Amino acid sequence: MKIGFIGAGAVARSIAKSAIQAEHEVLLSARRGPQGLRDIVGVLGTKASAVSVEEAARLEMVVLAVPWLQVPAALEGLPNWEGRILVDTTNPFAQVEPELVLADLGGTGASELVAALAPGARVVKAFNAIRMEHYDKGPQFHGGKRVIFVSGDDQDAKAVVIGLVEQFGYASVDLGGLVAGGRMQQAGGPIAGRDWVVAP
Repeated sequence: MKIGFIGAGAVARSIAKSAIQAEHEVLLSARRGPQGLRDIVGVLGTKASAVSVEEAARLEMVVLAVPWLQVPAALEGLPNWEGRILVDTTNPFAQVEPELVLADLGGTGASELVAALAPGARVVKAFNAIRMEHYDKGPQFHGGKRVIFVSGDDQDAKAVVIGLVEQFGYASVDLGGLVAGGRMQQAGGPIAGRDWVVAP
C-alpha cells in the first residue's frame, strides 16, 4: 500500500519507518515542497519519496503529522477527500517550548476540528497518545506489546488503521467513536502520554 504523509517531522518519520519495515511505500510531503525533503527521504530509503501535499492527499490513506497550529494551513485548499482515510496523529498544543501548553478548543475534540477542515475524509485518530520516545523503542516491552489507541466513526476505515498498527507489531486498542475516543486519547485526556503495554 502507498501511504501519504502531510508533514515530515519526527512523528511522520517514525511512522513512515514502521510502514517501510512492513513493506509499504511512503510518500512524504510538506508545505515547503518536496525539494526540502531529500535528506529525509534519503535516510528512509528506496520505499520513500517526496511529493507535494496535494499528491500525498490523493492517496487512499493519508497520515496528518504536523504541529497543531499548522493544521489549518496543512489542510487548506485540498479538494474534498471523497472517503479517503485521514489518520490524525496531532495533539492540540498551542505551545511546546519552553513548556507544553494545551490549546483552548472550546470543549471540542481536536480530531473533530480536523474532520471539519477535511470535508469528506474518514478521520481516524491514532499514533498520538504514545510519546515518540516510547514508540521509537519498538513495539516489544518485556514480552508485552506497546499500545496504539485508535478512534473513529467509520468502522471500515478504523479497521484498516488497526490492521496497519498490528502490522507494525503494536497492540491496538479501539476506543470507539471520534468524539469520546478522540478526546480520551488526545493530549490532556486521561490516557495520553503514557507508555501503555498489553501483557503477554
